[in-house]
Amino acid sequence: MGNETPAFILALLTAGGGVTGYVRTGSIPSIAAGLTVGALYGLGGLRIRQRQPYGTELALLASVVLAGSSIPRAIRSQKPLPVGLSALALFGLFTFGNAWRQQV
Repeated sequence: MGNETPAFILALLTAGGGVTGYVRTGSIPSIAAGLTVGALYGLGGLRIRQRQPYGTELALLASVVLAGSSIPRAIRSQKPLPVGLSALALFGLFTFGNAWRQQV
């Protein structure tokens, strides 16, 4: 399994979560953030699959953005959704951080 598979899975989960947040609560920030982070993961996955430059970096950027927004909320609120998003972000940071480190 290459690194494109986790990128595509994270893209679907984050974009789907943003859409779900919008449908359930009407939250524009949820859909904007979910689709943006999902697009970064998706674009990173495509670039990784096609062996183009900056695929891993895009997926790592998506993980940093997701972690930066979800981890502080998870610590503050300790609600399941921010904790779950934080877990996804940490998985992405680990996966794409290691891949980037091996490239350098």
